[in-house]
Amino acid sequence: MIISMLPVAAPDLLDPKAAVHNSQPRLSFSTKPVVLNTPEDECDTRTTVMRWKTVSAIFFLVVLYLIIGATVFQALEQPHESYQKSVILKEKLEFLALHSCINSTELEDLVKQVVSAVRAGVNPSGNLSNQTSLWDLSSSFFFAGTVITTIGFGNISPHTEGGRIFCILYALLGIPLFGFLLAGVGDQLGTIFGKGIAKVEKMIKWKVSQTKIRVISTLLFILFGCLIFVALPAVIFKHIEGWSTLESIYFVVITLTTIGFGDFVAGEKENLEYLDYYKPVVWFWILVGLAYFAAVLSMIGDWFRVISKKTKEEVCAVVAQNKIVILGERSNNFTRTPTRKIDGN
Repeated sequence: MIISMLPVAAPDLLDPKAAVHNSQPRLSFSTKPVVLNTPEDECDTRTTVMRWKTVSAIFFLVVLYLIIGATVFQALEQPHESYQKSVILKEKLEFLALHSCINSTELEDLVKQVVSAVRAGVNPSGNLSNQTSLWDLSSSFFFAGTVITTIGFGNISPHTEGGRIFCILYALLGIPLFGFLLAGVGDQLGTIFGKGIAKVEKMIKWKVSQTKIRVISTLLFILFGCLIFVALPAVIFKHIEGWSTLESIYFVVITLTTIGFGDFVAGEKENLEYLDYYKPVVWFWILVGLAYFAAVLSMIGDWFRVISKKTKEEVCAVVAQNKIVILGERSNNFTRTPTRKIDGN
């Protein structure tokens, strides 16, 4: 729900019309017009563009956050990587020991072919003649959807020159088009959430402030949306794909945040009876889920803007009050200054 707050402007102390209705004395003692910026205007000028100090502070905060993330990921993942390297090396040595007719060079060539096939999106295990195509209409529709949503799982990608050229043009046109669609769906979801929050606020009869009621009702709707777009799909993927609970939640979150690593992709399981329409349904879930997350982020952004605006008004009010006090003291000192009498003779 969008909350708007209009800034309360202080009266113009230099305007004679406003001074009639203002108890504060006028601060101009000259007959010439004086043009000064009000404290509100000065505050607006200072907050229109983010200062370099603020940008630098945020930059160093992001770099620090990246360093912390890199350190944690290194500590968690590097031992597993080392273990996998030792395992594959052991398997190669055992294979060469059991098959003396094959040398290490031939084995490495076979491994390179397997890796190349995996990167091309082909599963080299099993009977390749019975595997479904990765570029049938359903899979191609899902791939096109991952292009315009900028998820890009990476499990499949175009390898022909024509496919890559078309992908460039398709992405440049499709991403803005999908952005318009996402904004429209997000607005509709935001309207639905806003109406629902308003109804909940009317139903709640607690003796608490309106702000607390609004926050509680909003959090309830966010929780309800998470159950629909995160928890329920995770249960479905766990049942259909055979993933664990953590893997299902991991896939849902990585997908709806458009990260899309590609280590888990829906519809990659073989022998799915409903594979033809399963991937398009998954893409429509991605559309609505992205719109939901966009609506939630927009709502949170509105909260921050309201808080920032309120803080700005409070600062400007303090600045205006301080200027009134300082200028009032100057006015008193000016009126107390003794005047020199002029002798007419």
